Amino acid sequence: MKLPINKKVRSRRHAWQQKAVTHRKSVFRFQNSPHHKNVSSRSFKEKFHIYTGEQLNWYQVIIRLASSVIPGILPWVLLCGGYGFLIALINHFGYLSVFRDNKVVPNVVLILNIVLSLLLVFRTNTAHERFWEGRKLWGAMVNTVRNLARGIWIVVEEREPGDREDKAAALRLVVAFSVAMKLHLRRDPVNPELVPLMTPLQYHKLEFINHPPLEIAFWIGDYLQHQYERQFVNVFQLTALHELLDDMVDILGGCERILKTPVPLIYTIVLKTLLILYFLLLPIEIVAGLTWWTSPILAFISFILLGIDEIGAEIEEPFGHDPNDLPLDFICNTMLRNVDDLITLSPIRRQTYEKLRRVA
Repeated sequence: MKLPINKKVRSRRHAWQQKAVTHRKSVFRFQNSPHHKNVSSRSFKEKFHIYTGEQLNWYQVIIRLASSVIPGILPWVLLCGGYGFLIALINHFGYLSVFRDNKVVPNVVLILNIVLSLLLVFRTNTAHERFWEGRKLWGAMVNTVRNLARGIWIVVEEREPGDREDKAAALRLVVAFSVAMKLHLRRDPVNPELVPLMTPLQYHKLEFINHPPLEIAFWIGDYLQHQYERQFVNVFQLTALHELLDDMVDILGGCERILKTPVPLIYTIVLKTLLILYFLLLPIEIVAGLTWWTSPILAFISFILLGIDEIGAEIEEPFGHDPNDLPLDFICNTMLRNVDDLITLSPIRRQTYEKLRRVA
């Protein structure tokens, strides 16, 4: 028996209402679940995992990030703490009474507070701009590698049995360019990371090349030109692929600009001089009110100021091996996984498409 049309509409509407209620309940349960709260809170442990791909607990994250900063400033912090104790000891015996009615030291300390604040802000902003520019360049490198690999895999025709292997080798050379670029920016020699991405002859040749990334770019361009001569790509496709290759070389030049143009050394010299002067005068100013607390307070203040200066010095060179530098290994592994997926999964998708076309 068929229902009237209005009853059909009501039954369908009721079914959709029930589905909507069920969906809202499931969303509510998910939003109130501990997993959702953990994800939405975005703790620094989760941010570190997203940024570097490493799964560490909160204690290991703190130790990893602080391990490159604290050892560099710890001797100076201890020295400042010892100097603060010495000033407190001298004040205890009354030898600093001459500074109590003198307003020169308080005024100098106040001026140094203002100057140091401005210099530290400038140092931190400059270092972060260099760090962020490097990250944007490597983000552009990821996109360019994906586009070039996809373009080569789709555009270059396959007419002979070995053409697919040649294309796969060219795609691995695209990833090898990024790995060689990472080693070049870190001033590291060619290492076995490049072995699975090229032939033994190519790897042996890179060991004696002054600029390995440019040599790999030449190999990729030579492959593209060879495919054009074989008429496997037309001139417009060749031009588009060469533009992507040029973009990779331009990104390399942008990273080299950051690497070979450090922050002027005079800023570092002036900042260090003012910090030393500030740490020498500050305990004389605060010892009257803090007495024996002068030593730990001075050590704490020096830890903060020197830590900010050390962080700026570390991230202004973002391509190194320090924990606070860019995760270049993780970025290169991401590109390698993308290209491997393209090589291994594309034949399956193509075969599926051909089967569907035959059925149609």
